[in-house]
Amino acid sequence: MAKEYDVLAIDELTRPDDLRGVKTVFRYTARTRGGTRFTVELDDPDPTSEKVAPVLAAKAIALDKILAL
Repeated sequence: MAKEYDVLAIDELTRPDDLRGVKTVFRYTARTRGGTRFTVELDDPDPTSEKVAPVLAAKAIALDKILAL
């Protein structure tokens, strides 16, 4: 099976947390096979991890289905 997306950039963002702290999130910018660019914000810095890859793949598949309409 071909890869549904290509990661273009990973940006590290620091935001205020609910408990007066700071929270680090990572914004993934990716491109689907159809050429649609999208972003997803997650708390894991590794794009191949078991948490990140399924989220990016699901979003890419959903966007390509919309593009095919």
